[in-house]
Amino acid sequence: MIDNLVIGFSAALTPENLFWCFIGVLLGTVIGILPGLGSATGVAILIPVTLTFDPLTALIMLAGIYHGSQFGATTTAILVATPGEASSVVSTFDGYRMARAGRAGPALAISAIGSFTAAFIALIALTTLAPIFADIALGFGPPEILAVMALGLCTIMVFSGRNLLLGAALGLVGVLISSVGVDVGSGTPRYTFDQVGLFGGLPYVEVMIGLFAIGEVLNQLHRGMATPIRARFRDLLLTREDLRRAAPATARGTLVGFILGCLPGAGTTLASFMAYGAEKRFSRNRDQLGTGAIEGVVAPDAATSSGSNANFVPTLVLGVPGGATTAVLLGAFLVYGIQPGPLLFENQPTLVWGLLASFFIGNALLLLLNLPLAPVFAQLLRIRYSVLYPLIIVTSLVGAYSIKNSMLSVWIVIVFGFVGYAMKRLNLPVAPLVLGLVIGPLFETALVQTSALGEGAVMPLLASSGTALAILTLALLLVVGPTTVRFVRSRSRRDTPHVPPHQDQDTDPEGTDATDGATDSTHKPQPPGRQS
Repeated sequence: MIDNLVIGFSAALTPENLFWCFIGVLLGTVIGILPGLGSATGVAILIPVTLTFDPLTALIMLAGIYHGSQFGATTTAILVATPGEASSVVSTFDGYRMARAGRAGPALAISAIGSFTAAFIALIALTTLAPIFADIALGFGPPEILAVMALGLCTIMVFSGRNLLLGAALGLVGVLISSVGVDVGSGTPRYTFDQVGLFGGLPYVEVMIGLFAIGEVLNQLHRGMATPIRARFRDLLLTREDLRRAAPATARGTLVGFILGCLPGAGTTLASFMAYGAEKRFSRNRDQLGTGAIEGVVAPDAATSSGSNANFVPTLVLGVPGGATTAVLLGAFLVYGIQPGPLLFENQPTLVWGLLASFFIGNALLLLLNLPLAPVFAQLLRIRYSVLYPLIIVTSLVGAYSIKNSMLSVWIVIVFGFVGYAMKRLNLPVAPLVLGLVIGPLFETALVQTSALGEGAVMPLLASSGTALAILTLALLLVVGPTTVRFVRSRSRRDTPHVPPHQDQDTDPEGTDATDGATDSTHKPQPPGRQS
């Protein structure tokens, strides 16, 4: 491995490759900040620009765009609740609340540090354990992927709060919305109302822009424009307590992101939701999640960064894309005459290890770029809201239109903007709806493939797979576990004998018998309102 990394760094550290790696991460950060573009679109747009480059240089630049967009998307998600990427939606839950509380700087800084740490750990695992994880991922067929998606749907319970039925209902609404488009199994259009633009389904990015960006602006306008946040520079720095709380959340997010990133087609969005769900279960400060907890920022961002690097495990070793952006990058490999697969590491070691070494370099450049700029970005919140809100609306609508150059995308943003506004006014959780919308298409595809393998029967295939059974058991525990724990606790409270609050104790503070005070003729009972 050391010899391979030496080969890789010697190829990646040439002046030309360093320059284009820097250009890639810089462009990626800008692309991530702009709502509606995203890493997949940015990579697809810039592939023609790289056709005259050396293949390694071109792939280094495109990979830099991929990683940089993850950083940039989190910036707008934290500052103005406008996720630039699907995977950055979870960052709005706590990151935006931290920004509104005057802690935008720490939120951006811990996001950059957590993402870099997760990327570094994931890259070490990628360079050492890629063949092993590829073999594991190769054993995941449609039944196992279906079980993973069922586990993801059960994560809705984590985001539902105390009202599980309401959360489940909103999750099903999200799945229903995701069913718009052409049926995967039969090719029949569903709920498209003869709109050709809806045959591919409701575009996820436009829905997210409407729910979060436009919905938040409308909600703030209804409540009345607040005073811009005046954060002092010292308030933008991380404290020792922030780092202490962020460390275990980063570790958990890195692990979740890498495992899910290795699965073909899982992508990073599911990883960010699952990492947030893990914090809801295992964090010491889980009760603070959703109110501006730093764990709610760093865990999903670490999962996104780790998962985006782990996506290259199936892409490079198996020739199967790990997500949407790696699918575009897989097309770039073919354009340059490179065939990903098991023989790629043997036939072109300089290209493979040079690309992996550039991931280390790119993430280090992103940290150096974004960490010093966190306080600068935070000053965006000092702009008067009468100026900032129109900018958010215009940028969101222009970004949505630029995706497909279609007014349909603009109308989708507007409609779901009012949906997001209504959910905020009714105090309905948005997360279950979003999670159902994300997992719905993946679940349907895995279900159709499993059904085709079993000739219409799904359960025999699931029952014959030990991995699928283990994952489904975990999903079942995720559903019934919290209810069972609450039932046991309430039962134990009822069975505990009640101790009256005014029952006399054996001894008083003076060391005399407590009954002496009762027989004292001068003792007068306290009025009911003053009893302890």
